[in-house]
Amino acid sequence: MTEQTSIAHRICPFCEACCGLEIELEGKKITRIRADKADVFSAGFLCPKAIGLKDLHEDPDRLRSPLIKRDGKFVEASWDEAYAEIERRLLPVIAQHGADAVATVLGNPVSHKMGLLLYFPKLAKALGSRNIYSASSVDQIPKMLSVGLMFGSWLSVPVPDIERSDFLLIIGANPMVSNGSLWTVPDFRGKAKALRERGGKIVVIDPRKTETAEVADAHHFIRPGADVFFLLGLVHTLFDEQLVRLGRLAEHTLGVEQVAEAVQEFAPERMAQRCGIAAATVRELARTLASTERAAVYGRIGTCTQEYGSLCSWLIDVVNVLTGHLDQEGGAMFPKAAAFAANTRGQSGSGRGVISGRHHSRVSGAAEISGEFPLTCLAEEIDTPGTGQIKALITIATNPVLSAPNGARLAAALDQLDFMVSMDIYLNETSRHADVILPGLSPLEEAHYDVTFTQFSHRNHARYSPPALASDSAQPDEWESMLRIAAIVKGLGSKTDIDAFDDALLEQDLQRSAGAASAQIMAALQPLRGAERQVELALRSGPYGDQFGQHPDGLTLAKIKAAPSGIDLGALMPRIPEALRTPSGKIELAPKMLLADLARASADLANLAAVAPDMVIVGRRQLRSNNSWMHNLPVLAKGAYRCTALVHPDDAHRLRLINGGMAQIRNGARMIAVQVEISAEMMPGVVSLPHGWGHDLPGTQLAVAGERPGVNLNALLDENLRDPLSGNAVLSGIAVQMSALV
Repeated sequence: MTEQTSIAHRICPFCEACCGLEIELEGKKITRIRADKADVFSAGFLCPKAIGLKDLHEDPDRLRSPLIKRDGKFVEASWDEAYAEIERRLLPVIAQHGADAVATVLGNPVSHKMGLLLYFPKLAKALGSRNIYSASSVDQIPKMLSVGLMFGSWLSVPVPDIERSDFLLIIGANPMVSNGSLWTVPDFRGKAKALRERGGKIVVIDPRKTETAEVADAHHFIRPGADVFFLLGLVHTLFDEQLVRLGRLAEHTLGVEQVAEAVQEFAPERMAQRCGIAAATVRELARTLASTERAAVYGRIGTCTQEYGSLCSWLIDVVNVLTGHLDQEGGAMFPKAAAFAANTRGQSGSGRGVISGRHHSRVSGAAEISGEFPLTCLAEEIDTPGTGQIKALITIATNPVLSAPNGARLAAALDQLDFMVSMDIYLNETSRHADVILPGLSPLEEAHYDVTFTQFSHRNHARYSPPALASDSAQPDEWESMLRIAAIVKGLGSKTDIDAFDDALLEQDLQRSAGAASAQIMAALQPLRGAERQVELALRSGPYGDQFGQHPDGLTLAKIKAAPSGIDLGALMPRIPEALRTPSGKIELAPKMLLADLARASADLANLAAVAPDMVIVGRRQLRSNNSWMHNLPVLAKGAYRCTALVHPDDAHRLRLINGGMAQIRNGARMIAVQVEISAEMMPGVVSLPHGWGHDLPGTQLAVAGERPGVNLNALLDENLRDPLSGNAVLSGIAVQMSALV
């Protein structure tokens, strides 16, 4: 290596796998991106997305300075000008219409940015608005609701202990592509192969024979949106055949009898017609789960994005509990994150539990869950006049015009706002509506700690990425921009001393949490600042931390920085009752809200005589396009055209569709034209279209994405269709009509 060549370590920011990377640099030039073989978590695994970091950093479309809209056109501005514009236009909206007139929306990339994650709560508190929205309600909020009710905190999601498991039942998930979702598991392929080599088995339930199903021992098609009936059949069988084995969880579980009574009517023989899986198959899977010593059920996107999302999410963990596989090695276990996890803070083994429905949305009356309203309520809250109408919006690393149902209505609503700010690195389909755009740094220019994904990791660990490249000294970190907007809202002005403001907020937090020790802790955190200081505080006060000198061998940020490939904190260990934060200190197996919703499923069964839809549509994940902005990276966008509608050969023959030809897909008045791809991997009667496409809207600056814009699945979907418990958007199992286009 020459003197100018260096190696920087980075946690990949492209998906939940969070793989460790080595970035080879010559000065400021990126010459190579490769896997970090010494990484304690990803152990040298790399997927194709990681090399896109170079394209992202060098992308000429990536914004590097603020933009302000003048006379309908964006012009570059200084940071002082951008903040001053926010102050000039946002404060009058609040003064005239109140705090709830300002809404905020967070996108998936926020999870990969510690500054945004750790400082959004400070902005939200300063705003005081109830109108908070995020991508969670088109993705994961049903799981958050169910685990919150069962285990006491929103992110206490049990994950499969895959490296010690002998049987995995995977429902509506494709970890071969995602490497886990609400389950951080890099190199799923390698771990699945090892599971099978030691004699274990994997079974996949999905309306498509996915990449995961291809490496499984068995795959069963299921009618989209009917997962709840399959799961109810499983639970019924466990009771009916006396297969329930709570083991050591018996003394820590409440509600078993209530669940047994609630599922009496859902025998698999009744469920088979509705879900499309034979009763004998359901019963055999239940027996396998009950008789296998180390097993787990895992469900994801497909189980969440449907009208029974909350019930499905709940029933998955009910099965894990009833078979004795929750909190057991090789089963579904709770990670013990080094920092930020609610189930490692406060009193061990009991807590307040979760509270939802504290307020409801103005137009639809949707309940607040985990502090936010459904994203699909946003458009109506903007375009429906009346007291409490949203007049201003702050979007943060999000593109809901593409990622949420009926983006056309949302786009029209955004143009009605009095003021809009976007914190985004791109001028995209959503940020084009903003009055001010504040760009973030390249991922290679900012430090990172996995605030969220360590809470879902298949193995406990702690890693930290310092900046690989120096940023422009004029560009602030995103936490600084977040805090500056908070200062503006609080009346401190756009030129307030951010460091002093940050110090004051931290001192207030420490006085509440640490009391007399707050001054000592504050001194110990110097000279760190911003998000890095928040990480230091969380690590040192966390379950492995040094407790500010009380446990000298414990974790500190300095120790993690000294280990560029991370620190291994060991395999997952049983954590019940310690991890519970329910008021009872027990697993709440039968939450009243969820039991009551079974009446809806029962009524659905009574409609079996209704004519089944000719075709239904589902989405799909793709390795190179987890998020819409990844379509603008040449290395990921190249290759075969991927925005295709997959249909089974029987459907293609029936509908006279041609492979590579065009078809119209219609849902009432909504319609799109899409390229057809005929594939036996699809269940007959089901068409699959990937999400995040549709880059043909005017006013964007996404040159590569615009070359092959694709079509938007969400343009077909009804924003008013939601899981009634969680408010999650229904994206799967929607009836459509499909016909050939000549």
